[in-house]
Amino acid sequence: MSETSQLVQAVDDELAGLLAHRRREWDQLTADSDADSPVDRIEAFLAGGKRIRPVFCWWGWRAGGGRRELAHCRPVLRAAAALELIQVCALVHDDVIDRSDTRRGRPAEHRAAAKIHADAGWAGDAEHYGLSSALLLGDLALAWADDTMVEAAQQLAALRRVQPVWRAMRTEVLAGQLLDLQVAAAPAADPLAQQRQAMTVIELKTAAYTVTRPLLLGAALAGAGPSVLGVLTRYGTAIGTAFQLRDDLLGVFGDPAQTGKPAGDDLAEGKRTVLLALALRELAESGRVADATVLGEGLGRASSAAGRAELTDIVASTGAAAAVESMIAERLAEAVAALEELPAGADDAAAALRTLAGRATARRS
Repeated sequence: MSETSQLVQAVDDELAGLLAHRRREWDQLTADSDADSPVDRIEAFLAGGKRIRPVFCWWGWRAGGGRRELAHCRPVLRAAAALELIQVCALVHDDVIDRSDTRRGRPAEHRAAAKIHADAGWAGDAEHYGLSSALLLGDLALAWADDTMVEAAQQLAALRRVQPVWRAMRTEVLAGQLLDLQVAAAPAADPLAQQRQAMTVIELKTAAYTVTRPLLLGAALAGAGPSVLGVLTRYGTAIGTAFQLRDDLLGVFGDPAQTGKPAGDDLAEGKRTVLLALALRELAESGRVADATVLGEGLGRASSAAGRAELTDIVASTGAAAAVESMIAERLAEAVAALEELPAGADDAAAALRTLAGRATARRS
C-alpha cells in the first residue's frame, strides 16, 4: 500500500474516532429528546470522499520536514481530519446556494431533510425545514473543524504558526463564495471582465482552499521555513487553479456517470466560469449574436435535458474548451517547475506532489 493510501485510511480512522466522541457528546446533550443525531448525517456525508485536502496537508507536512511514520503523526492526521469536516460545511452550504438536488448520486442534504419532514407530516413548511436543517448542519461541521484544528496544532506547539493559515483559508473560501454569488447575479457586461471575475473566484474559492492552504497547514505544523512555504504557495496556486478549470470543463462536458450530475449542469445552474466567459467572448467577437443571446438567456434557466444540450453545443462550437485545456497545461508546467526548488531532503514529497498534480488536472470524462 502506498504512503498516500495509508494516509487516507489513517484519516478515515481518525474521523471515525472524532465522530464517535462527538456522538457520545451529542447523546448526552439530547438525552431527553427524540431528535436525530447530526453525527450520523455528517458521517454519511463524509463517506466516499476523496480526501484531497488531507493528502495535500500530509505532503505539505512532509515537504516541511515532518516525520514519515504515520503512527507518530497523530496531530497531523487530526488536522487533516479537520479539513474534511470544513469540507462538509462547504458542500452542504454549496448545495443550498446552488439549489442542487443531488450530491454524489444521493439527495442533497437539504432535499433529504425536507423529504423526512414531508414524509413524517410534521408541522410547518418542509422546504424551509430542509434549508434550515442543512445550514445548521454545515455550521456544526465548521465548529467541529475549528475545534479539531486547534487541538491538532496545540499538540505540536504550532498554534501560532497554524492560526494565520487557517484563518486565511476560512476567509478566502467565504469571500470566493460571496463573490461567486454576486457574479452570478450581476455579471460584468464585458466578457473579458467576466473572465477576470471568474478567475478571482477560482483563486479564492478553490485554489487556496483545496490545495494551497492545506499544503501550508501541513508545512506550518512541521515548522517549515519561508523558502519551502514559497514553493508550496506557487505550486498550490497553479494546481488549485488548474483543478478548478478542469472541474469547469467537467461541469459542462463531463460524463454524468463520472461526475454524478447531468451534462451541462453548470450552465443550467448559471455558473459564471472561465469557460463560459471565453465562449461568450468568442461569440461576441465573431458576431454570432443569436448564439450569444441563446447562451446568455439560457444560463440558469435551462432545466430540461434538451435545453442543457443546446447550451452545451453552443459552448462546444467555440474554442473555449481548447483555451481552457491550454490554461490547465500551462499551470501544470508551472507547478512542476516550482517543485524543483524544494530542498533535497524533500525529494519524496516532490515526487508525490508531481503525481498529485497530474491526477488533479487529468481528464475525468
